[in-house]
Amino acid sequence: MSNTPTSIVTRDMVDLIKETGNIYESIVIVTRRAKQIAIKEKEELNSKLAEFATTVDSLEEVFENKEQIEISRYYERMPKPSAKAIEEFKEGKVMFRYPTEEDMEENELLI
Repeated sequence: MSNTPTSIVTRDMVDLIKETGNIYESIVIVTRRAKQIAIKEKEELNSKLAEFATTVDSLEEVFENKEQIEISRYYERMPKPSAKAIEEFKEGKVMFRYPTEEDMEENELLI
């Protein structure tokens, strides 16, 4: 677990503007990072829960599987991906770059 708060926190927009000079660019960067974090966490959770997958589910097994419940609770208590992404961005841990003209030309060819 990180030092990222799990509850609602008021953010100072000036902190987000420092890196890019534009709040909208900062929001896009944070959003993309949050999506990356969410995908990674979902893959981790699914791989851990896959160990408990059975072909036949009985009602008793659902209620008795305490390990599975603990894993789920652990992930529920973790800070949200958006909160983690904001903290990483403020700490300068998120790498981003603006597309070059060459990148733009390549994208035009793909369309």
